[in-house]
Amino acid sequence: MTWHRLLLLARRAGGPSSGAPTSSRSAPYLRRYFTTRIAAAPADTVITAHGRGTPILLARPLIPAASASPLRRSAWHSPSASAHSASASASSPCSPPTPLSAFSRALHSDSSASAKLSAAPPSEPFGSSAPSAASAAGAAGSAAAAPASGSSVSPQLTSPPPPKAVPLSNLMDNFLDGTSSVYLEELQRAWEQDPTSVDKSWDTFFRNFTGKQSSEPVLRTEAGISGQTIQESMRLLLLVRAYQVNGHMKANLDPLGLDNRKPPIELDPALYGFSEADLDREFFLGIWRMSGFLSENRPVQTLREILARLEQTYCGTVGYEYMHIADREQCNWLRDKIETPAKRKYGKQRRQVILDRLIWSSEFENFIANKWGAAKRFGLEGCETLIPGMKEMIDRAADLGVESVVIGMAHRGRLNVLGNVVRKPLRQIFSEFSSGIKPATGEDGEDSFYTGTGDVKYHLGTSYDRPTRGGKRIHLSLVANPSHLEAVSPVVIGKVRAKQWYARDVERKRNMAVLLHGDGSMSGQGVVYETFHLQDLPNYETGGTMHIVVNNQVAFTTDPKSSRSSVYCTDVAKALNCPIFHVNGDDVEAVVHTMELAAEWRQRFHSDVVVDIVCYRRFGHNEIDEPSFTQPVMYKVIRNHPPPLEIYKQQLVQREHMSEEEIAEQESRIDAILNDEFAASKEYVPSTRDWLAAYWSGFKSPEQLSRIRNTGVNPEVLKEVGRLVCKLPPDFKAHRAIKRVYDARLQSIETEEGVDWATAEALAFGTLLVEGNHVRLSGQDVERGTFSHRHAVVHDQESGRKFVPLNHVLRNQVDGMFTISNSSLSEFGVLGFELGYSMENPNSLVLWEAQFGDFANGAQVIFDQFLSSGESKWLRQTGLVCLLPHGYDGQGPEHSSARLERYLQSSDDNPFVIPELEETMTRQVQGVNWQVVNVTTPANYFHVLRRQIHRDFRKPLIVMSPKSLLRHPRCKSPLSEFNDREGTPGFEKRGTRFKRLIMDSNGHGEREEGIRRVVFCSGKVYYELEEERERLGADDVAVVRVEQICPFPFDLVQREVQRYSKAEVVWTQEEPMNMGAYAYVAPRLTTVLRSVNRGGFEDIKYVGRPPSASTATGFASTHVREQKELVTKSFQKEDIPLFP
Repeated sequence: MTWHRLLLLARRAGGPSSGAPTSSRSAPYLRRYFTTRIAAAPADTVITAHGRGTPILLARPLIPAASASPLRRSAWHSPSASAHSASASASSPCSPPTPLSAFSRALHSDSSASAKLSAAPPSEPFGSSAPSAASAAGAAGSAAAAPASGSSVSPQLTSPPPPKAVPLSNLMDNFLDGTSSVYLEELQRAWEQDPTSVDKSWDTFFRNFTGKQSSEPVLRTEAGISGQTIQESMRLLLLVRAYQVNGHMKANLDPLGLDNRKPPIELDPALYGFSEADLDREFFLGIWRMSGFLSENRPVQTLREILARLEQTYCGTVGYEYMHIADREQCNWLRDKIETPAKRKYGKQRRQVILDRLIWSSEFENFIANKWGAAKRFGLEGCETLIPGMKEMIDRAADLGVESVVIGMAHRGRLNVLGNVVRKPLRQIFSEFSSGIKPATGEDGEDSFYTGTGDVKYHLGTSYDRPTRGGKRIHLSLVANPSHLEAVSPVVIGKVRAKQWYARDVERKRNMAVLLHGDGSMSGQGVVYETFHLQDLPNYETGGTMHIVVNNQVAFTTDPKSSRSSVYCTDVAKALNCPIFHVNGDDVEAVVHTMELAAEWRQRFHSDVVVDIVCYRRFGHNEIDEPSFTQPVMYKVIRNHPPPLEIYKQQLVQREHMSEEEIAEQESRIDAILNDEFAASKEYVPSTRDWLAAYWSGFKSPEQLSRIRNTGVNPEVLKEVGRLVCKLPPDFKAHRAIKRVYDARLQSIETEEGVDWATAEALAFGTLLVEGNHVRLSGQDVERGTFSHRHAVVHDQESGRKFVPLNHVLRNQVDGMFTISNSSLSEFGVLGFELGYSMENPNSLVLWEAQFGDFANGAQVIFDQFLSSGESKWLRQTGLVCLLPHGYDGQGPEHSSARLERYLQSSDDNPFVIPELEETMTRQVQGVNWQVVNVTTPANYFHVLRRQIHRDFRKPLIVMSPKSLLRHPRCKSPLSEFNDREGTPGFEKRGTRFKRLIMDSNGHGEREEGIRRVVFCSGKVYYELEEERERLGADDVAVVRVEQICPFPFDLVQREVQRYSKAEVVWTQEEPMNMGAYAYVAPRLTTVLRSVNRGGFEDIKYVGRPPSASTATGFASTHVREQKELVTKSFQKEDIPLFP
């Protein structure tokens, strides 16, 4: 950022015409200030300071435009600068204007003067004259830097030439070494001799400074306050800014009172030269274009009144952090909200609502604790104010236009949120405590309806249309989540983004995300930052997320000092310029206020905001845990500390807002409802609606039969879509190489031969778009493709504009119907986002592509806890496609394997049971948790993508996508394999669809007696085997490709084994023996052999690399040798040994 204005203090305290040097009274102050913190002012600030002469009004660049340079956004410190100054003094456009310097006489006056300024440390009485350690060090430093007593800077006797312009960064970086002061002196002398010899901005400044008539009109004046000097105005501005920056460090945030932080010295008025004698003096603070306390419209106030409001605003039970935000409008908006003339108060009716919600929160926990004292529930005791805060936040958001809220949270307080915020039936929650989670029953009363494996009660989610206090209705969804803290965060964001697309919520005002964090996970889990930094990325922004931290000041048994290096657990949010509101969890009205303020911020600026509720955990991590083992002092205080409800009840009675009788009546009513729900829970039977309410209408569960459909496309439609996705505008200047790629693609469409991988993918996307489906592909470098194969986004080489052919498949195509977007360099957060996106609507093909397949291990939590098991645990389907580049091309251990074995190991199909009935076969893919494929032809890739949409259930799809095959001359498909007219080899029915297995290319009959070996394989190695077979002329060896590995195609493999009834059965793979598909395929092949009386495991021969710790060798020569050996061995004349 470039700063255009440098604010300087006047060097003559006695008035513009006195000619007196800087007074000894102001010099020490200036030295102290510059050795503590120097802040830059924003570009358009005008500061009004009143002395005994003409006001000093600086509104023009003080450095000529040609010499201006960017100012580094850093604070300046002398060795004496305090730690608080270091963290708080970074300049920002939202900072009030602060002076940068006086002239050299102020900076280089007699060093003894620095000892005269006193500043009381926080432990000293207000106005005490005892110097602090910081001020003493600063004085010492100034004394060392100052010239010897009696020395001075002598003016030149001859007229100097106008000084050369000094870059602003140089001027400011060396402000204390004397260079800049000499520069200013020389500049002033040049101006005094010839005003035209300096830049016009300096001329205007010096005219205002000396009181001479300026040729530039004064932009703005304000009525001055008698006796208020320039220095006092500056010092008061610095004091206000200190509260805005560091007031939260003094705020009363810890309900337990264990926070032993010392108030920052910057908040001591004595530091700025004020004493008790100044308390009742009147001051004016108005600054142009500033809000809050510095607004021009604020009345004159005494210093005592100013300090009182500063303390109330910034040092009460709410601590505000926002001065790090680099946006003036946002900071001014917040100042208008929080720097109000009087403290905000609620009326009686509003307090009754707050009390009612607090009673519900507290009594819910008490009721469960009394009924099931030994059960794990991860209660909210100590932070009961969260519930009224969330409800008020939702009410305020609804008033501001929000129609849907998606919530993600961990276990702490989850049951309370489920029952009191999202309105899961209390009888159902109580039933889960009494009888545990029970499967839903079918209409016949038996446990016949699909309910999956289930999950513990504090992981489950639900949804509800909730009426608000303002008379509106808002849809609430609490997303099911695992115990992996924060893993659900990006999932929630992705789900909200999808809701916004389908609701055409382009302004992102009607759908909002709310994430609840713990203090330990907020600072400790990397996915928190990965989620935060999605907020402003193209195609990932959601209009801002509400982050709420349940900060109980301990992570399981770990103290904050051991769980983070920062002051606050929320400091990660500063990197994204998010405002942070710290609030004492015992002050329910403060919690409500900050929650409402956060909702208003989100709707106003569409960016993330954080509410940090500083509270405590009354019991252990769970209710059977003993916390005093590790936090004895804290829990000694907690045992004697009243809960928030008792505190609020006492406040209401003492202030006569409500009577004890009124409060008791509310409590009795809520207790009666809880008891009634408990009684009803004894007869509660889960229904299918409880489990399947979020299932998409018309979609099948794993127990319901779904019809297998062809996925081919009408030839005319296919060719027309092909022409459109291969067409560039005539005036578009594409790169010559890209133009050749698109020309080749178009030729393959017109000739109906040689369709490559990227073209097949574009055809799949384009035909799905024509059918009305939404398509979204994201990941690192997906627009071009890691291997420069896709080029879905083409860049004009002259103008730089982009063109996406798939955005022009339909006439008047809806913006975003096809979305392709490069992601940030994140796997965990981005894959979680895409998973959430895919869960919202089944009529969308959502794909995530890893840059290399092995990079997916950075998102292993999403694969393990959501993709592979989400449907089984929570009955939530997703059709997300993961493209994981895989194949051994000699690129070393990191870029060879997508870890195929890991996904197969997580698959839940039974290796020892062959589905026998056709109906069962069609249900096989419905029953498995996900699909894993390693396809070898562009046409099969086309069909497997379209298959994701053309069926009435959804399953995740893991694709071992190719690398070298993207340009392999043999890896091409004719267009006939894409259409719906003619059958192709391997298909029993007319029309085309995905081939789970591709039989030998020689087209053998049903029984082949002359084949001595059948080699089953999957993926890229097939093409190397085929080339070797042709080279050897080994027609007595059949090569069969298993395209869909999971669920295993038992029926088709059985058919091939029977076809080659006397052949040796071999499994060939590129991967080491302990990796790849071998461990998954071997027991299933064994089952097939036994089913046709062909033997067992000992009759399956393995060809591939030996077991290895590393996925692949890093030596190119070793890779070539290993690859050649496994290919050659597959065709050797001798029988292959069982154990290589």
